[in-house]
Amino acid sequence: MTVTDHPHLFIGGDWISPKSRSRIQVVSASTEEPIGSVPEANEADVDAAVAAARAAFDDPQGWSAWNPAQRGAALSSLADQLESRSEEMARTVAAQNGMPVAIARQLEAGFPVAVIRYYANLVRSATFEESHPHLLGGTTTVRREPIGVVGAIAPWNFPQTLSAFKHAPALAAGCTVVLKPSPETVLDSVVFAEAVAASDIPAGVINIVPGGRDIGAYLVSHPGIDKVAFTGSTAAGRSIAETCGRLLRPVTLELGGKSAAIILDDADLDLGSIGEQLFGATLLNNGQTCFLGTRILAPRNRYHEVVGVFEALASSLEVGDALNDSTQIGPMASERQRARVEGYIAKGLGDGGRLVTGGGRPSGQNKGWFVEPTVFADIDNKHAIAQEEIFGPVLSIIQYDNDDDAVQIANDSDYGLGGTVWTSDPDRGLEVARRVRTGTIGINRYLPDPSSPFGGIKDSGIGRELGPDALGNFQNFKSIYS
Repeated sequence: MTVTDHPHLFIGGDWISPKSRSRIQVVSASTEEPIGSVPEANEADVDAAVAAARAAFDDPQGWSAWNPAQRGAALSSLADQLESRSEEMARTVAAQNGMPVAIARQLEAGFPVAVIRYYANLVRSATFEESHPHLLGGTTTVRREPIGVVGAIAPWNFPQTLSAFKHAPALAAGCTVVLKPSPETVLDSVVFAEAVAASDIPAGVINIVPGGRDIGAYLVSHPGIDKVAFTGSTAAGRSIAETCGRLLRPVTLELGGKSAAIILDDADLDLGSIGEQLFGATLLNNGQTCFLGTRILAPRNRYHEVVGVFEALASSLEVGDALNDSTQIGPMASERQRARVEGYIAKGLGDGGRLVTGGGRPSGQNKGWFVEPTVFADIDNKHAIAQEEIFGPVLSIIQYDNDDDAVQIANDSDYGLGGTVWTSDPDRGLEVARRVRTGTIGINRYLPDPSSPFGGIKDSGIGRELGPDALGNFQNFKSIYS
């Protein structure tokens, strides 16, 4: 991939010279070679971005005052511009964080476009003002007004998709946005900014400030921000929640997960029929996905069969350079992340887990931060690898006795973001799914729906993204009595 060193920041609808002299250098997860850099925003750059967003929001003829149909049309133009850059976007993301490019085409190039189009259509039909009789006489008019300037912070694992979860409903509601991408994935934000600049989105409505945790913290606490939307670790989410609580600032947090994949005793375990869905629900994006069911709950009477199925699945996956079309498992996003995953593999062994397959670095990969797809059996749900988020291709298989026991184990977690139930009886699967304490769950597959709420409970966060409910996250309600 060609090394790209971009000289400017995208603020106020234009490419401007940064006030900071620091740069973020990006290294390929597959080759460990430099692939580009962008300016690293400092506090003065954030100030400029927030000021541009505030000016665009406060303009009496500006974005917040546009009628919904106008905003919908502009959002559609942004979707068009992103779609025209889909291959460039997919390859840029894959080169940075190790996501296999075949997956990046679907998720980092395709899914954000679908989310933006969903909100472009929703805002055209949404109700922003309605009246009803006042119970004590007269009329009450209830208005939904844009909340203001949004600070949006996206992670490195799905940088474009999880950015769209924030900016698409915010823009549809009439808000303006300051987006902070993760320092591990900043080159794709340049592609996104080029799409914004070529679209009908007005100047200042979207601004981008690449930076690390310090810049994120500065953005969260900035007096010009009216709402924060964050996806990332639970630890970072707690810190952001504390700041927003002190400031009485609305916040949406989508955090970590340690979801359960419950294999019922009647499940079809033929990889020829369920392999693709099983992979997507347990190992997608090299295991670097917050909702994955990395705790595999297997019935005691089929335990050895389930272990064999996951051994076959994991050992069959092609591991390689993220930019190869045939790659199914790419590298970890960074050397630090690989060390974290390897540390958990060591913990699993130390706690007495039985290593079924994987556990090391793949042969033939002399460069890149690779870890073999790894399956552990004979794991207790209290073990560290069953309770703590690993964020890598590591699965733990846990025995259960009956449906009640499976639900109890699934719910014995500090997290509650995703999950799946695998069964030949959809009604039974739905009944079990209803009992699992989580924000989202799939039956015989897991695929988020742009038109339905997405988010978690417990340590997996607060609030919801996607669906019509997310539009309300970026609105204030005003009651007018007459």
